[in-house]
Amino acid sequence: MVLRTAIYRLYARKLRAQLAGGPVPRHLAIIIDGNRRWARQMGLADVSLGHQRGAEHIEEVLGWCAEAGITHVTVFVASIDNLSKRAPTEIDFLMRLAEGVIPERLAGPAGRWQIHLAGRLDLLPDSTARALKQAEEATRDRATGWHVTLAIGYGGRAEIADAVRSLLHDEAQAGTTAGQLARTVTGEDIARHLYTSGQPDPDLVIRTSGEQRLSDFLLWQTAHSELYFCDVYWPGFRRIDLLRALRAYAARNRRSPG
Repeated sequence: MVLRTAIYRLYARKLRAQLAGGPVPRHLAIIIDGNRRWARQMGLADVSLGHQRGAEHIEEVLGWCAEAGITHVTVFVASIDNLSKRAPTEIDFLMRLAEGVIPERLAGPAGRWQIHLAGRLDLLPDSTARALKQAEEATRDRATGWHVTLAIGYGGRAEIADAVRSLLHDEAQAGTTAGQLARTVTGEDIARHLYTSGQPDPDLVIRTSGEQRLSDFLLWQTAHSELYFCDVYWPGFRRIDLLRALRAYAARNRRSPG
């Protein structure tokens, strides 16, 4: 065990040295996948313990991101599909985690991260939505420059639909006709109405668990993002896994155009 720890530290040091002076993503988006499979892999009878470990792990990984100089992180906590297709008992546990562990660990007075929310909060239990909104409000005045967005009750297609709906409503309120809007609307107009309006698009997307798809995550914002898929389950995601992803990102961005 001691030898393994020493080797791990040496390898992490080597990875950090390889990254020194190289490009670092300003905005990292993470699809945290594999909580239940991690619990089974660890021999745990209750897969909910995987969700608990996964929720607690967010704070730790955010610390690694801060050390690497990543100032914006978006975490895919739960999708609209998750809320509609998972067992009610599992969803109830997830929501209790969302309204307890995440705000307590990220919104406390010693925290550095300004919290943002992305998703249809009306799909969440009232207590969960209220706790998350309170966490967002509690960190609203943090001028640290560190931003974390929690995507919960989130779907990329739903976000785009909501953005278009919001745009149409605002333009109608301003007296713009449908014909006028059809002639003048731009991608920037829609982007201003996304849940993530005002934030930079992700430079890098990491998905854990070995799955290689975006699963309706930030469909608009990831048009030009680098994608990185790793086999490790989210609760077992290590600092060296993040450093490997950052190394791959740096290598891709050092390539010559074409």
